[in-house]
Amino acid sequence: MIGCLIEKAATTPDSYPLTTNSLRLACNQSTNRDPVVDFSDREVDALMLELRQRGLARTVSGSGHRVGKHRHIVDEAMALSGPELAVLAVMLLRGPQTIAELVSRTARYADGPEGVSGVEAAIDSLAGRDEPLVVRLGRRSGEREPRVAQVWSPVEDESTPDISPGPGPRGEAGGDAAPTAPAPSARPAGLTEQPSMHAMAARIEALERDLAEQTRRLDRLAAELGY
Repeated sequence: MIGCLIEKAATTPDSYPLTTNSLRLACNQSTNRDPVVDFSDREVDALMLELRQRGLARTVSGSGHRVGKHRHIVDEAMALSGPELAVLAVMLLRGPQTIAELVSRTARYADGPEGVSGVEAAIDSLAGRDEPLVVRLGRRSGEREPRVAQVWSPVEDESTPDISPGPGPRGEAGGDAAPTAPAPSARPAGLTEQPSMHAMAARIEALERDLAEQTRRLDRLAAELGY
């Protein structure tokens, strides 16, 4: 959901912030999403409450808004630049990505990175934080390029370890090897007094399952009562 808010803020600013209905439609897209989800309005509102409690989003209302509208504040909460936000959002929405995929898919973002060097710089910054937000993966069997993944939610990966030399401090070849994946419990900097993002993702997934089950029960009850 955070990925959707970042994406829409950067690519369709005239229709941002998003109503619950608009955010649900953004989350439930059947293309450009991995995994594909099917949230209800109630699930979206419940997840937004969780994100507000974590200091990652806000819901605004009042003058000019007939209904509450949702916006992210990830850039403020975690001191992320436009290119870093774009790279992170694409991985949140579409899973692990190659550099070429990130270059292509962040091109739509108003403040996104410029070309390969811009994407590499954003990745280096995100991976180089005290508690990294992304990690470089190895190559999967049959693939030519290694990929990069976000660490806010678990990533199941069958790639081989990436032991090739990475770029040096200024992008030259022959630098230190790419960093290995952090433990799944890594927390983004700035949220050290709150549960880890991994734990938050697990809680959100559990909440989604509970809400889906409650919704099914309510629908069955309504059908039995003739509503």
